Amino acid sequence: MTSFPTAAGHGPGDPGRDPGDPSSSDDSRDPLGPLDPLAPDGAYGRLRAELDTLTTEAFRSDLSEIDRLPTLEIARVMNGEDATVPTAVASQLPRIAAAIDATAERMARGGRLVYAGAGTAGRLGVLDASECPPTFDTDPSQVVGVIAGGPEALVSAAEGAEDRADLAAADLDGLGLGPGDVVVGVSASGRTPYTVGAVEHARRLGALTVGLSCNSGSPLAAAADHGIEVVVGPELITGSSRLKAGTAQKLVLNMISTITMIRLGKTYGNLMVDVRASNEKLRARSRRIVSLATGASDERIESALAATGGEVKNAILTILGEVDGPTAERLLRESGGRLRTALEAARG
Repeated sequence: MTSFPTAAGHGPGDPGRDPGDPSSSDDSRDPLGPLDPLAPDGAYGRLRAELDTLTTEAFRSDLSEIDRLPTLEIARVMNGEDATVPTAVASQLPRIAAAIDATAERMARGGRLVYAGAGTAGRLGVLDASECPPTFDTDPSQVVGVIAGGPEALVSAAEGAEDRADLAAADLDGLGLGPGDVVVGVSASGRTPYTVGAVEHARRLGALTVGLSCNSGSPLAAAADHGIEVVVGPELITGSSRLKAGTAQKLVLNMISTITMIRLGKTYGNLMVDVRASNEKLRARSRRIVSLATGASDERIESALAATGGEVKNAILTILGEVDGPTAERLLRESGGRLRTALEAARG
């Protein structure tokens, strides 16, 4: 289960402070102050001018009559737009790889991976974190997602919370963040105060920081140790960054968590040898993984799993390394959970 912050000010048990409450007279709740749309030099005007510079907010005049097209044609246009995302991600692969190596190094020493974001970006971080325990058998506290507005923001918009950098700091402090941890801030615009605030606060605490955005020259990338800017261009629907930007962020988060786990020895080749067999489908998958890794008979696989308490990695080691269950457990412990290293030790 993914952990969520319950920091004072926006947790479920503190209804007194609503970061999205427009009726508040406390200017600290709204860092922009009173918003006057007719004052171009005011906070609202400056924010609008800033948004006008963002690629993710740009208007596509060539799509201005897309609502008049047949559904199939709209689908074709949208599919064509989506097809450009992998190329944009590819341009950032060296930066992504460097961030992953640095992340894996921290996590190998016991550090945690924490995703921080607001809106769609925050939800994507929580999603990626929540998939790690069943896929890689990580402790729920090892990969964590925090989202502006807390757990309720997963299903209901909490737009005001994204403007509060102080909430991000409180959320990270609630996790006891330290210098051994990694914080990945995720924001399509690259300017979201909550996300930039999370990265800035984490860096002050000595944590490794990564900033993932979809605009070049973003404050988020500038604030992070590792800046990743996947520029996917204007959206099909102007400013709807859950589209191409969201897809790009999901692809990069897939890489960060998956490749980090590969570096940590959570796979054997491309097999999920640390899969947690918590239901019938995963139990069947466990047996298939042992079969693919060893080529052993069904009878031997069942015997190996029984001898190792259903642990896939241990069962593979007993078969390929020709050792018993307790020895397999010891070798894996001594190798830091890396099956290939344990196999080398078993084979002498």
